[in-house]
Amino acid sequence: MNHDDFEKRLQRRPLRQVPAEWREEILATAGQGAKVERRAQEQFGASSLVSRLSAILWPHPVAWAGLAAIWIFIFTVDFSMRENAPAVAEKYLPPPAEVIVEVRQQQRLLVEMMGSGQKGEAEAPKLLPLPRSERPFETLTA
Repeated sequence: MNHDDFEKRLQRRPLRQVPAEWREEILATAGQGAKVERRAQEQFGASSLVSRLSAILWPHPVAWAGLAAIWIFIFTVDFSMRENAPAVAEKYLPPPAEVIVEVRQQQRLLVEMMGSGQKGEAEAPKLLPLPRSERPFETLTA
């Protein structure tokens, strides 16, 4: 049987009337449902927002749950890394100027104690390598 044939057969059949007692019961129930829905909307002003949000999220709830889990994981890792960040940064800070001055004074004292066998002041070893822009200009000769 063809789809068009089926529709034609349905159009030829006369419509039956719903029994009067069923009709009254159906309309009364529908009226009560509409009243309950209006009350709910009045009580919850954000229900339209919730219904819109639900309509957006409902087609793929598993995908949205997975996305939420990924964001929770990212925030957890981010907050756990923040607690350790200051300790890591403190390890690589250059020594304060006071420490550098004290080390140079100790080196001078050591040179003086070793005697006059060495002339001039000993060069202080560099504590940290200088950036390339601050290194002395050196020429290479072949």
